[in-house]
Amino acid sequence: MRALRFSISLVFLLAFFGCEDKSDPPRMSVERYVTLLKAGNYDHRELPDFNSKDIPKLLSYRNETEIISDYPINAISSAWFPECSLGMYILWTIESIRARSIGSEFLIGTFPSQNPFVKNRNNLEYLDQTTQLQQDVADSYFEWWESNKNKDFKEFDKIDPLADTEYRWH
Repeated sequence: MRALRFSISLVFLLAFFGCEDKSDPPRMSVERYVTLLKAGNYDHRELPDFNSKDIPKLLSYRNETEIISDYPINAISSAWFPECSLGMYILWTIESIRARSIGSEFLIGTFPSQNPFVKNRNNLEYLDQTTQLQQDVADSYFEWWESNKNKDFKEFDKIDPLADTEYRWH
């Protein structure tokens, strides 16, 4: 009986302490990241450890409308969206690079906000995540990058690409 209690206690302890993810953000290429997202095989709990040098490659996927349904989300969010376009998720990944660079107050782990969706900046209402909405967000990020890419990233990382729009990340 004592051995049984010990075994049950051991299983409980392993289950309780063994589930905690103490891993650092994964390191991988942008291409590998996109391939894993498309295949539904991205199995990390955080966004990759990308930096400003990865932004041009990430931006090349900004207009992708393919729907993905298996992607990491911020664990503190009570909202759950079963699908997201690849392009919008990539734009959120770029926002993660910017948020980590400035130490954003909204940053949780590597997540720049609660979800990879934008909402109305003024009334905080959810918006239909349409192709046109994605295009507007993509255009803002592309313009932000193209206008500043020849500067040191620290000179423009505090500029919110969505500042002149009616959108903000959720």
